[in-house]
Amino acid sequence: MILVSNIGKLAKTLIQESFNLDRKMYFLLIIKQNKRSYLKIHVAVDIKTKEILALEVTDERIHDGKMLRKLVNHVLDSSNSGRSHKKKMKSVLADGAYDSNTNFRYLEDKKIKPGIKVRKNSVVSNRNNKLRNKEAIRQSKDLLKWKKKRKYGHRWMAETAFSSIKRMFGEHTSATRFQNMVKEMMIKVSLYNLFRRT
Repeated sequence: MILVSNIGKLAKTLIQESFNLDRKMYFLLIIKQNKRSYLKIHVAVDIKTKEILALEVTDERIHDGKMLRKLVNHVLDSSNSGRSHKKKMKSVLADGAYDSNTNFRYLEDKKIKPGIKVRKNSVVSNRNNKLRNKEAIRQSKDLLKWKKKRKYGHRWMAETAFSSIKRMFGEHTSATRFQNMVKEMMIKVSLYNLFRRT
């Protein structure tokens, strides 16, 4: 899950998270392969308004960490393409699934503060990104202080958005083809954004 903060009047924070929805298409495959598959939704959520600003739909084989760049780019591109308020990200909050040198390097290049919880067994090494090493040291010294400073607790806002979507539309898709499932999720997220309480 990621959280991104804006500078200026609209101090926004974005949360990225993923959650699973059952795909009806795979219910038939379960019987044959004895395997259950999921549709994975990756989102970037504004913590002030709980608006979903970016959405990517994949199957369960795509790792969450690989989606950070795509979601952040989508939010940055949409803010530069003439949306009503220009958004500049100040920080990104994400869980341990997004802990990678690639993600830290990307956020450093974009001048976005990382609020990514590093793995418990993280090692400070010259091979690691410098920013990641700093975050690992800060978290190992005093995790609670780090969470408070980074406002890491605001990640629950993404869970609220997911809970609302599941409550409004259920945990399944009606479509059976992947491209139609993506369209269905885009419609559900658009409706959620339209009817969410601020």
